[in-house]
Amino acid sequence: MADLAESHGSPSPEEVAYKLMYVVAWAENKDLDGWGKADRKWILDTYAECLLTVKNPEGRPLTPPATT
Repeated sequence: MADLAESHGSPSPEEVAYKLMYVVAWAENKDLDGWGKADRKWILDTYAECLLTVKNPEGRPLTPPATT
């Protein structure tokens, strides 16, 4: 992917979202590279949220929703 970004200038929103998903996974102690804790639903939901955030940062709330 790095070669693609270098040849075309800046990375695509999908590439940025993919990298952001890894940052979120690290922050939430999820393992994406092995037999870890991240299940299919978490991966797809998190990537979708990252992609929406990258494409429309103003649409994201300033504070995270409260968890119960």
